[in-house]
Amino acid sequence: MENREERINNEVYSKSLKAGKRTYFFDVKKTKNDEKYLVITESKKVFNQQDGSFDYDKHKIFLYKEDYTKFSRMLENMIEYIKTGIPLKEEVDMQRNRYESTEDNLTY
Repeated sequence: MENREERINNEVYSKSLKAGKRTYFFDVKKTKNDEKYLVITESKKVFNQQDGSFDYDKHKIFLYKEDYTKFSRMLENMIEYIKTGIPLKEEVDMQRNRYESTEDNLTY
């Protein structure tokens, strides 16, 4: 496990976003090879019924450069679908291709 100094040294840039009961942290970090990556953390305050205290439930996503474009495109597509109810043509084509390639690989 990395120590506090190593954690501080690999942090490049950070922002947080409060959204209702959740806080999202966007942290750009770097590897030992100076490759940058993004860590998205969702933090939510939760009540601990056993002792009456509050804790934080955290979930992290690590996003590396080879996935930036795909991740960004998928996120934009999903948000657009939520807004309009219509999948983007690009997404429909990707799903069709995925189905067709799966169908081609089936053996009976």
